[in-house]
Amino acid sequence: MLNSKNKTLTVSSIIILIFLMLPLLLVLITSFNNEESISIPIKGFTLSWYANIFQQPDFISGFKSSLLVAIVASLSALIVGIPTVYALTRFKITHKSWFQSFFLSPTLIPEIVIGFALYQAAVITLRLPVLLSLLIGHFLLCLPYVIRLITANMLLLDKSIEEAAWISGCSPRRGFFFIVLPNIKTSIIAAFMICFINSFNNIPISLFMNGPSITMLPPAILNYLQNNYDPTVSAISVVLMIFTALMMLLTEKIIGLNKLTMRSK
Repeated sequence: MLNSKNKTLTVSSIIILIFLMLPLLLVLITSFNNEESISIPIKGFTLSWYANIFQQPDFISGFKSSLLVAIVASLSALIVGIPTVYALTRFKITHKSWFQSFFLSPTLIPEIVIGFALYQAAVITLRLPVLLSLLIGHFLLCLPYVIRLITANMLLLDKSIEEAAWISGCSPRRGFFFIVLPNIKTSIIAAFMICFINSFNNIPISLFMNGPSITMLPPAILNYLQNNYDPTVSAISVVLMIFTALMMLLTEKIIGLNKLTMRSK
């Protein structure tokens, strides 16, 4: 256990916390500035920049598109990733390490490279719809997180629990749905949350796949910032922080993410 009386650790932890929280605090403060530029200290207090968010059509359509893509990509990654992890951890597969490296390979490639490659292959060469190309790109972004998190939980799950269910007359398929999935529920929830947040806030892939037919929220914010350096960007950043916090709080209330810590004890 970490020694709470270690002054060096305490000081370093406080410094890291300040570096993490100070930028967020500055964004929050500048979102209420009544001047038409982002500046510190602020000259007055106003909520007009929050109202201005809803007057930007690109922000509204971008939020809807990002929400749709993040949900579909995260669910798709879970649908593909969970059976893949089950096969890799429960069956004897030739060159298993090669398959594991293959599914984790997107994390080794810069996202901007993935975005450019997908743009060339999916949009330019295959002429796929922009939405489908976005879903493919965000699916590749999410899949490694699912593989890594679910694998860690599957390795901790005692295989004898499944074997006991089989002996009792449960088929392997029913055992997977009624024994395995409930026991790895917390890691599935954690994987979905990480995938959703990373997909929703992704810039490189969304930037390349952005088109006239569909606008993602991060590129919409960047485009707005290039032409308007006002606190509207700070205001929408605060809204996104609140949205993420509410999503985590709702998941905690409904399912109970404290089980993640209970399992590790």
